[in-house]
Amino acid sequence: MKLTATKEFKALAEPLVKNNPVFIQSLGICSALAVTVQLKTAVVMGLAMTMVVAFSNLIISSLRNVVPRNIRMIVELIVIASLVILADELLKAFLYDIGKQLSVFVGLIITNCIVMGRAETFALGNPPWVSFLDGLGSGAGYSIVLVTVAFIRELLGSGSLFGFQVVPEALYRAGYQDMGFMLLAPAAFIIIGLLVWLQKALIKE
Repeated sequence: MKLTATKEFKALAEPLVKNNPVFIQSLGICSALAVTVQLKTAVVMGLAMTMVVAFSNLIISSLRNVVPRNIRMIVELIVIASLVILADELLKAFLYDIGKQLSVFVGLIITNCIVMGRAETFALGNPPWVSFLDGLGSGAGYSIVLVTVAFIRELLGSGSLFGFQVVPEALYRAGYQDMGFMLLAPAAFIIIGLLVWLQKALIKE
């Protein structure tokens, strides 16, 4: 059956908001707590995740008709692990400081349910191009949550964005204080909960 632009657009756009992997599927929440204290780490983690899920979908979809079903999960893990190692090495090569800071969390992408979930539920049943778009959409949807949470936490918790101070010194001299609570993991839970509520309120079916 010939693919339509509508199906391709749906594969790319639906995971952004309507079927967001964090908001709707409740996947990837642990990393959303761990890497969202600073905006730059959230952006890099989001890009690494997007690369892994998109290309793992592409490769697994391309192999879906030649890999025996009884070893499919082993093949999926090998593909995902190889891409995670590649992402980690690229970070260390070009963004060493951030790569070193995120090394543990990038390594744990292999256990992130978003990657395996999209491989099992989408890539095994769809053509490579559409699967690649679904991976891009899922990674971007995850990244949107990370960046939004990190933006709020760094701005309110440290008064900075990407490590640069944005809150004027005059406010501090006038008595303004950063919200130290925003740098703690419970703050990320609260922000994600509020974002889920907002998503549900705006998109009603």
